[in-house]
Amino acid sequence: METLLQWGIDLIIAIQKIRGPALDHLFRLISFMGNQEFYLLLLPVLLWCVDFGLGARIAILFLLSGYINTDLKDLFHMPRPFDLNPSVKLIDARGYGLPSGHSQSAFVVWGGIAALMRKNWLWVLAIGLIFSISFSRVYLGAHFPTDVLAGWMIGMVLLTLYVSCDKKVESRLTELSLCTQISLALAISLGLLLLHPTKQTTAALAALAGIGAGLALTHRYVSFSTWGPWWQRVCRFLVGGAIILALYFGFQIIFPGEGSPLYLVFRFMRYFFIGMWGSFGGPWLFRWLRLAPADDKHACSRQGSED
Repeated sequence: METLLQWGIDLIIAIQKIRGPALDHLFRLISFMGNQEFYLLLLPVLLWCVDFGLGARIAILFLLSGYINTDLKDLFHMPRPFDLNPSVKLIDARGYGLPSGHSQSAFVVWGGIAALMRKNWLWVLAIGLIFSISFSRVYLGAHFPTDVLAGWMIGMVLLTLYVSCDKKVESRLTELSLCTQISLALAISLGLLLLHPTKQTTAALAALAGIGAGLALTHRYVSFSTWGPWWQRVCRFLVGGAIILALYFGFQIIFPGEGSPLYLVFRFMRYFFIGMWGSFGGPWLFRWLRLAPADDKHACSRQGSED
């Protein structure tokens, strides 16, 4: 293992020989596209402005992937390159290195978008983004090449399983009562959280529970379509995004910080409400404000053709 890690450091040093201020800024920007903050912007765009069903599926896949990634990192306890050679560090990164969370998330999100929408040009875009985000982590000294490869492999397995099982699971869930659907969303998330309660897993599973409960409510009570003129879509994102930011930072300011006995409880509440807002609160408000049309037959036929 030491030989493999040393090979990875040598490769990073070789890659960084081409570095300069412009490339450093470029790859930090590309790396940001794999950060939690970026997905906090991307997922609402998909949910509210592009395709609600697509956004919901990608959000669920992304959150499950994040939970599994944290589990595996804490299981393997593998260092990052800069832990062994501080000279390669060009960006801050926390936690263990294997597998790369940026690479795994990029694979399931962009690969998932391409797989679900079935557009050739999206596959080209997805492959380019997956490679660029992953390479940026090696260039910046945040991950070994083996971390990236592991992230790709796990992402590919998760995406394959999700795409093959999604329709069957979704059809069975829609047959359940509203109370059962919400209870199931909470029970699965809390059950997984009890297996590995950390700061990262709490955020992922709380958002998953919120999205699951919100989807059940939206399916019953809100007729929502992402159709509409461009200005309506922009307004949805700005109004809904402002409330997400209020929830994100409001809980951080008001409730106990890390180290408090109740920190994970309030962190769960914070991300649960963010997930609920994305899948239910936002669509309900947009319909009330007349910023979105109903999910009419035209929208439904378009959704079916894209699926």
